[in-house]
Amino acid sequence: MSLAPLIDFMVRGGPALWVIAALSVLTLTLFFWRVIGLAQAGVWHKRQTEAWLEQWSVEGAAPACAGSTPLDRVTLSAIRALLTPEFSPEIAEKETIRIAKAELATLRRGLRPLELIAAIAPLVGLLGTVLGMIGAFQALQESSSGADPSVLAGGIWEALLTTAAGMAVAIPASALVSWIEGLTEREQAAMEDATTRVFTAAATHPALRHAAE
Repeated sequence: MSLAPLIDFMVRGGPALWVIAALSVLTLTLFFWRVIGLAQAGVWHKRQTEAWLEQWSVEGAAPACAGSTPLDRVTLSAIRALLTPEFSPEIAEKETIRIAKAELATLRRGLRPLELIAAIAPLVGLLGTVLGMIGAFQALQESSSGADPSVLAGGIWEALLTTAAGMAVAIPASALVSWIEGLTEREQAAMEDATTRVFTAAATHPALRHAAE
């Protein structure tokens, strides 16, 4: 397959189109990196938190197995912190919050670059269009009365390529940011609910309060 048409297309768009092409490659790379990272973090694994919470509310004991999802790990850390003799309930809560923040930070990795791409890609496209329009009108001025309208139209068409390309990159980047943010917010809400249930059970059930102490 010949790359000549693609190279010709990029040349017509000017330097701005090359920058947008680089941003598109970066966006695609970030997408695969985050999907792999989220899978490794266990976001889509089966959760064991509900069973652990039932066990905690009845027996006041920590689960024997390790968690495979962010929610599981935060819930387990809350239970183990309450069962640590050196920790008061306040210290146990702070330790749980520390681990929850670390888990959420892992889920949010890569958001800043994606947000930046979503913000600057349309601006780079607009800059390319403005520069292309300037070039087209300069050519029109230099040709004076012998100007060919088709030449001007062709110059404007080529200039508008960068605007379309910038939007084509910004839209997927914005969608990816929204998806990761939504996933992180759902995990955060689940973590807050689970840890509240852990600390509430320890505070309201005498046996669990004794186990926590």
